[in-house]
Amino acid sequence: MTVLGEFALWIALPVAIYGMFLGFFGGKTQRGDMVLSAERSVYAVTFLLTLAAVGVIAAFLGDKFQYWYVASYSNRDLETFYKFAGLWAGQRGSLLFWALLLSFFSTITVFQNRNKNREFMPYVVGVLQGIFTFFLVVLLFAKVNPFEKLAFMPADGQGLNPQLQNYWMTIHPPMLYLGFTSFTIPFAFAIAALLNGRLDTRWIVLTRRWILLSWFFLSVGIILGMRWAYEELGWGGYWFWDPVENASLLPWLTATAFLHSIQIQENRGMLKVWNMSLVSMTFLLTIFATFLTRSGLIESVHAFAEQVRIAYIFLAFLGTVTAGVVVLILYRLPQLQSENRIESFLSRESAFLFNNLILLGAAFAVLWGTIFPLIAEGVTGQKISVGPPFFNKVNLPIALVLLALAGIGPVIAWRRASKRNLRKNFLVPVVGSFAVSAALWIAGVRHGLSLTTWGIGVFVLIIVAVEFWKGTRARARIESESLPIAFFHLVSRNRRRWGGYIVHVGIVLIFAGIAGASYNQDVRKHLMPGDTMDVASPWGHTYHLTYEGLSTSIGRGQRNLDWQAIALISVRKGDKSLGNMTTEKRKYTTADQTMTEVGIHTSPEEDLYLILSAVDDLSGVLSNNANAQGIDLQVLVKPLLSWIWWGGLVLVVGSIIALWPSAERRRDLEEEKPKEVAVPAGAA
Repeated sequence: MTVLGEFALWIALPVAIYGMFLGFFGGKTQRGDMVLSAERSVYAVTFLLTLAAVGVIAAFLGDKFQYWYVASYSNRDLETFYKFAGLWAGQRGSLLFWALLLSFFSTITVFQNRNKNREFMPYVVGVLQGIFTFFLVVLLFAKVNPFEKLAFMPADGQGLNPQLQNYWMTIHPPMLYLGFTSFTIPFAFAIAALLNGRLDTRWIVLTRRWILLSWFFLSVGIILGMRWAYEELGWGGYWFWDPVENASLLPWLTATAFLHSIQIQENRGMLKVWNMSLVSMTFLLTIFATFLTRSGLIESVHAFAEQVRIAYIFLAFLGTVTAGVVVLILYRLPQLQSENRIESFLSRESAFLFNNLILLGAAFAVLWGTIFPLIAEGVTGQKISVGPPFFNKVNLPIALVLLALAGIGPVIAWRRASKRNLRKNFLVPVVGSFAVSAALWIAGVRHGLSLTTWGIGVFVLIIVAVEFWKGTRARARIESESLPIAFFHLVSRNRRRWGGYIVHVGIVLIFAGIAGASYNQDVRKHLMPGDTMDVASPWGHTYHLTYEGLSTSIGRGQRNLDWQAIALISVRKGDKSLGNMTTEKRKYTTADQTMTEVGIHTSPEEDLYLILSAVDDLSGVLSNNANAQGIDLQVLVKPLLSWIWWGGLVLVVGSIIALWPSAERRRDLEEEKPKEVAVPAGAA
């Protein structure tokens, strides 16, 4: 099966090139037979890439260590689940996985539009096959072929990085890849619109769900990555402004801007150039994120640094696509002129535009902070680091403005907001926000940034609650329905709008959880068995921790484990027992460094986070010396941290509601279909 997979990878390249040329030429000449052949080539590439991926997985499951990729990321003791995940564990497999996911989405797109939207599909197929061609060239000619063989057959492999052997990490990369690849579909339709001159809102209507789907996957991927860092890396945080973290955040920021910007074009016929630029920018940033983690230019626990050569191929592709997009936009500029203009600063158009500018400002700050060390090192030869203080200082004020706009944008009037509109929509939320902020101040909350965040969050939540209440009450009165039934019908009839409101609630919860970090407690103490330590919570209670002792296990072999030292801590919260918690030091046969496994107790108000910082006499512990029991224990109390994960769950629910098609949206789509679309001869 592995040999068949390698053979399929080589066949896929000429098929992709064939489909790319037939798509563009068939669209230009209106040759239906060529268009049909180009579309079928997408199915062929999908089949071939599936064979290649199955070949890689078979090599992992079969312990075929003659392949460099398998020998580098697996060994005989690795669990089967992680062997299967080896497809995206390293640089070579992840590039194939990227192309495979895109092929699935491309197949869905071609199949859905086999009898409609024929004016777009030739160019859509041409763009998609061009992207396949790029990735296949990288895989086959940049020394990152997953089927490359070693000159000999090792007895065993090096194994997977223990930090990646975590369930969050096995689903975090696929979610990001799903977000990256699914956004290629809107980009392909945008380029098709530029090529065929159909520059109204049709391409947006056709790709709206793809845009939401990509944003959904990116959001989930980022949150899962935060969860992995929080549980696995053992430093007590969830976001460190690592270059790879930043790379995933960049397309999320521009995709968020694009989601809001298209509403202005749909409702007011404005920002057409802006939207073309945003959809192209987001696609380019997905490629940039792939480039950054796979070029070997950065060092990160996430990065797959092997061959710098592919950096030049990625840069050439990014430059070519950027130049092509700029030329097409300039060529179609007369047709991309706005149909209306912003009439007032106090309008929904203005709020959404300001939202976009702020998001792009944040994206630029993150991008510059990420690539500046690379530029500086290339120019001066000296390594310069840009750390969390820079990113926090720049982005936290931006984030607060965005949070406020999450409440303002959806309810302020189009064109020009009257005094009545402003008073009706914002008086109660503003008063409520100030009232809650004052109450928090009286209660002792004096950290300015946190107080501001929670105050703005209350402002947004009140706006959302009022909107749901007004809509539900109005429907209940008009349709003579009970409030629960009216609420259900309200959401189901316009899922995009109300799902968006729920997403905003999730964002508020995430911000509230992040703001809780201002009141983190961090206590460290050296302990011997029987020693206790007290840690005060900002909520007023105290945790009493008693160190019971240190136990060890050696050479079990599970998940390549060499040994582990486990500290047992009994915990009381005031007079209430929380039971026992553990925190560990581990050593794996596949890694030189010692790993830390943390203990976490989660509650709605805070997390109790235990880190075994050091063991006094590790060799004595491993030799079962009863006197070698001293440890350094770090205890963190992290208020509201679980709100981040609950906010992520609410965001997921809201996104699913927005993605789910309503009856009205299906009717709107049917009504917006072009009345006369010439189907090229032979395309049936």
